[in-house]
Amino acid sequence: MNEELIREFLDRRNVFAVVGASRDPQKYGYQVYRDLKSAGYKVYPVNPNAQEVLGDKCYPSLKELPAKPDVVVTVVPPQVTELVVEECKELGVRKIWMQPGSESERAVEYCEKNNIAVVHGACIMIERKRRL
Repeated sequence: MNEELIREFLDRRNVFAVVGASRDPQKYGYQVYRDLKSAGYKVYPVNPNAQEVLGDKCYPSLKELPAKPDVVVTVVPPQVTELVVEECKELGVRKIWMQPGSESERAVEYCEKNNIAVVHGACIMIERKRRL
């Protein structure tokens, strides 16, 4: 795992978007969103099936966000992640963190071919807490 890359992703100045943010406390999409928010990051929830998450307005897609995020975290099935990475390229997002279970070989290769920094095979909540 690239320690420098993870530190770059977890920089406090970064704005995050959690694709797959959920209203269900049992789901990782909820837990990742809550973790980043409670750690003080500026973070947007993205889920076309939710109006709000933890009292914050939820956006149906990355294109609808009021600001371009620095880091997109995917907490969705691999097939959805494959669409998200293409949307990130269109929007100029250059950092994607694929939560375990959301990555696919195709999505990782797409990022590498399109000059998008990618972290996969690691949980953002664990990595963030490890660096406190």
